[in-house]
Amino acid sequence: MAIAEATSSTKNARSEALSPLIAVKNLRVTFPAGGSEPKEVLKGIDLEVQPGEIVGLVGESGAGKTTLARSILGLPPAPGRISAGEVFFENRQILKLSEPELRRLRGRRLSVVVPNPRAELNPLLKVGDQIASMAKIHLSVSGKEARRMALQMLRDVQIPDPERRMNAYPHELSGGMAQRVVIAMALICSPAFVISDDATSGLDVTVQAQILALLAKLAADHGSAMLFITRDVGITAHFCNRVAVLFSGEIMEMAPRESLFLKPAHPYTLMLLAAFSHSPKLRETWSVPDTGRRREPSAGCQYVNRCPLAQPVCRTQRPPFAEIEPGHFARCHFPVRHA
Repeated sequence: MAIAEATSSTKNARSEALSPLIAVKNLRVTFPAGGSEPKEVLKGIDLEVQPGEIVGLVGESGAGKTTLARSILGLPPAPGRISAGEVFFENRQILKLSEPELRRLRGRRLSVVVPNPRAELNPLLKVGDQIASMAKIHLSVSGKEARRMALQMLRDVQIPDPERRMNAYPHELSGGMAQRVVIAMALICSPAFVISDDATSGLDVTVQAQILALLAKLAADHGSAMLFITRDVGITAHFCNRVAVLFSGEIMEMAPRESLFLKPAHPYTLMLLAAFSHSPKLRETWSVPDTGRRREPSAGCQYVNRCPLAQPVCRTQRPPFAEIEPGHFARCHFPVRHA
């Protein structure tokens, strides 16, 4: 009996260990479009993030990256609404939670780092008070303990002279320092899951590299998993375990980092990689001239109008999201094969 119970306990522990921290299933978000049918901007997203994993989400502006990030938190950008799908966090369907329950999760167990720290920080409050308030609200610690934690976070995010910066106002900080303060606010409660929404886009490349390294280190130190959203596919090569490529509200390719960069399978992924290449021939091979056609196809592949490999079937049949190698998925009728 004891052996059976121990075996059952081991299986349960193993099952829990394999359970994703975040599981997004068939998530769809629509926006009203005047008198016509609502426009679907997320078209059945499926995405999992394991505990401690950093998953990169890349795609051009307008692909739906921020809409996905906010919808995971139950906050789709207005006037959008979640029309279908589920989001599980620690095996709990969070989209069915009440607003007070969701608020308790946000900031404590789920957190986000935004790209515009000036808009996130209150210009009338000292930065130390703003960081400390996160600990007081979500961890129910005393004011003294909250300030101690805030000071330690300023040290952790490597802000010079943290004691003095505790009493600084946001306008007294550089862009890089303001971004570090936002990271401190996001991580002070050691959340299980952090969304970095293009958090370094407004910084120069030197500061950007410092912030990215810091964010990855702190997430590891706090045991946090991360969804790392960016328009720069090159960044994901340094910081992510897996990468998902988003285009027009659909994930076109998902793979472990090495597999995606060494064996990209979807023409859109190749186009993104070619855009960062110094080879004009490579850029020309994996892109087609912009004809001005912006209308999305009603059937078939969303990328068909821009794809250099498009065939008639691509216009009439939606390609499946198929596994082409272990752990490597692509939504394409004619994925690129590598020797």
